Amino acid sequence: MPGWLRAMLLALALCASAPLLAAPLVLKDDYRSPRNKERPLRRATTLIVLHTTEAHAKSSLNKLSERGEAHYCVVEDGTVYRIVDHNREAFHAGRSMWQGKEDCDEFSIGIEVVGHHDQAVTLQQLEALKELLARLKRMYSVTDARVVCHSHVAYGAPNSWHKKKHRGRKRCGMLFAMPSVRARLGLTARPPSDPDVKAKRLVQGDPGLEDVLYGKCDTMAAVYGRRSAPVVMRAAPAKSQTAAKAPPKQTKPQTAKSPPKTQPKKTAQPPKPPPKIITVKPPPAKPKPVIAVTPPAAKPAPPPIVKPAQPKYAAPPPQPEEEEKGVLAGIGGFFKSTAKLIIPKKKEKPAPATSSPPPVVVGRKLERPPQILSRDPRDLAALEAMPGYVKGGPVSDELTPYRIAGAAWRAPTTYYYMGGRIVTGDRVNEKLIEKGTYIFYKSDAPEKR
Repeated sequence: MPGWLRAMLLALALCASAPLLAAPLVLKDDYRSPRNKERPLRRATTLIVLHTTEAHAKSSLNKLSERGEAHYCVVEDGTVYRIVDHNREAFHAGRSMWQGKEDCDEFSIGIEVVGHHDQAVTLQQLEALKELLARLKRMYSVTDARVVCHSHVAYGAPNSWHKKKHRGRKRCGMLFAMPSVRARLGLTARPPSDPDVKAKRLVQGDPGLEDVLYGKCDTMAAVYGRRSAPVVMRAAPAKSQTAAKAPPKQTKPQTAKSPPKTQPKKTAQPPKPPPKIITVKPPPAKPKPVIAVTPPAAKPAPPPIVKPAQPKYAAPPPQPEEEEKGVLAGIGGFFKSTAKLIIPKKKEKPAPATSSPPPVVVGRKLERPPQILSRDPRDLAALEAMPGYVKGGPVSDELTPYRIAGAAWRAPTTYYYMGGRIVTGDRVNEKLIEKGTYIFYKSDAPEKR
């Protein structure tokens, strides 16, 4: 074969073996979160947490931008959207712990990838994520073993199934712990074990998930190919040693049998199914839970009591010496009795307005008759009259808003009463919450993410 022809064939082979997705990283600010200015600067960055959105790109981007729940989001075509500034806190980790430190938002960067925890993402996403991770690792000196998924850090509170704090509450992003996927991302190491379970701060509640995070379970190997990873590489020498012990027992005939035992053929088979699985990947069927949640929002329909908006007398603030008789309806700070007027027990001077209400046990449901509010509450009495709400507090050094209301502490339906002001949970600045503040949150508020 002529030399020029051999050189041409070699060049073609190198081009064919080069990665097809060598496009530069595309960063966009179309979904920049309005929460950026509210979020404090991170003091340290020691973790990078990978998530899966479990929903479509458009709905995920809208939600992430509105609430500021990630620093970056990678969509199917490999485009990366910046949500929250990389040096500020984003509320992405929820109830979390790593090496004894809770609230991982304070020392981690959160990256959302549009997709599902148990399905393959596109190669464009993996290439973009690989480049993004390389930049962030250089910027913050984060090692490969500290690039984790949400399943690594999330934990659950005690419940009827688990009596202790436990791992296994979420499977979000668990595919990024699999060796084949990490190899595609250029990660050569992963956490060898759960440091908090090992230190007995938490218990393991999901053995199957533990095998994915720290064991040999790799459901994406058929899609992305079997590539070496820390755990797999440690297990491989054990097999080779057992195979190496066999030859001394068998003599020369073993040399003739050894060639058929070459296993490259088996390793060459897994790459065949990728096109089938990647093309079959239309996971838009899972947004059903989101559609199912919307109907309950139509319940606040019976506002017949809105009509009596003509009260001429404003009821005085409730006093400890008074008894409530009849059903009181709170409308914009005014009260109207449907049975009898409020009759005081003793004719004594009312307590000063500046006196703080007595402390309330956290989580005590308010013993009030059902009320219908025509608009947002404007004073403490209206807050206490809200149906389905729990009054918690007061806030102190040990009793934080999170310990009082859980994930509902920053919900838009949660109200903070401090210094005569009422602020909703999505507008409150956690650094400016005063001691003695009372928190009113829904009794059926969802668990923290």
